[in-house]
Amino acid sequence: MEIQDGAGQGYMNPAAIDGSRPATYYINLKATSNWPKFRLPTLTYHEALPGHAWQLGYLTEAGTTPLIRILLSGINAYVEGYALYAEQLADEIGMYETDWAGRLGYLQAQRFRAIRLVVDTGLHAKRWTRDQAIQWAVENSGNPRDAMTSEIDRYCATPGQACGYKIGHTEINRMRDKARTALGPRFDVRRFNDLLIETGAVPHERALRRRRRVGAAGLALSRASRPSG
Repeated sequence: MEIQDGAGQGYMNPAAIDGSRPATYYINLKATSNWPKFRLPTLTYHEALPGHAWQLGYLTEAGTTPLIRILLSGINAYVEGYALYAEQLADEIGMYETDWAGRLGYLQAQRFRAIRLVVDTGLHAKRWTRDQAIQWAVENSGNPRDAMTSEIDRYCATPGQACGYKIGHTEINRMRDKARTALGPRFDVRRFNDLLIETGAVPHERALRRRRRVGAAGLALSRASRPSG
């Protein structure tokens, strides 16, 4: 109760590095109207599996990521770009095939990402006021004013964060398309997804250099190592 006013609408608190505290997935229920049931599946794919819970869990449990990169794992374009990609993966593997309402929530979430690009840019490049940003978000998202007020206050305090989500997501898809084109039938999306996690939280240019170096060999190796028919 004491943190809900300043907390995000939903978030993952990662586990302690030493294993003394588990990871916790929070949904802010100060106003339950902010989270209709049809929006919860996408939030869960983003925050839990295959999103942040897997992403951050790997960093702390695999034992292959340098400590400094675990402690500095908050590179926004990577961390949140991957979580948006996790929402996309859930759709691609068919999680909404029998859940029309959940798919509506997913599509609404995609629209909301576009809205956030506008209000973040409006606030910090176009000199929008806080009230102007809140009103624009309410009118264009279909979300309650309380929820949009919380979001806009967050963007006021962290310029560029909302844009970072979508920049990261777009860059991941660009890299995936490039790898698929380069490798053709050797491309294995599962190995690509593994590489996203294994690389850890680094700037995208650094991640791109690493994936160029090991990606083709790793993706081809994963296919070659499968037993033949």
